[in-house]
Amino acid sequence: MISLPVKEKGMDTNMISELQVGVITQTHGIKGEVKVFPTTDDVSRYRKLKEVIMDTGRERITMEIEGVKFFKQYAIVKFKGYDSINDIEKYKRAKLYVTRDHAVKLQKDEYFIADLVGLNVVTDEGEPFGKMKDVLATGANDVYVVEREDGTEVLLPAIRECVKAVDMEQGQITVHIMAGLV
Repeated sequence: MISLPVKEKGMDTNMISELQVGVITQTHGIKGEVKVFPTTDDVSRYRKLKEVIMDTGRERITMEIEGVKFFKQYAIVKFKGYDSINDIEKYKRAKLYVTRDHAVKLQKDEYFIADLVGLNVVTDEGEPFGKMKDVLATGANDVYVVEREDGTEVLLPAIRECVKAVDMEQGQITVHIMAGLV
C-alpha cells in the first residue's frame, strides 16, 4: 500500500455530496472578479471547473465560472453575470463547493478528507484507538489527527508503516502505532 495523499479538503461528515474547493477572500479589481483561497491540493483544478456552489451562510447559489487566472497561491475567478465590484462584494468569505461528480478523480489509495473525518481508528491488533478528526498537510506527508476517547489528540503520519488500511465500507482505518507516537 502506498502513502495516502488527500486530493481535496471538504466538510467534516463522511460521504457528503459536496466538497469544499475554496473560500472567497476579497474582490479583485472592479470588474466583478474575486480572489479565492483554494481548499484543494491543486489550484490549477479551477481551470476545468465550469460551476461551483457558493454558500454565503444564508443562501446557496450555483455560480457559473466565466474565467479563471492565477495570482500566487490564489485563483482569481470571474462569475458569469457579475460584472462589477458592487455585484460581487457581498460574497466575501463565502465558501465554494463542487458536487461529488465534479470532484477530481482519485487514484487508488487516495481519499477526500471529508470522507476520512469521523472514521473509527483501530490498531493492527484490533484494539479501538479513536476517531479521525482531521488531516494536516505538512509537505512531506499528511498527518492524521486522531481523537482518543479521553479527548486527547494523537498525530499519526499518513505513511504505509503507520496507516495499514482504510476500509470505507467498514468505516475504519487500521493503524500500526509506531514507537514514540503515543
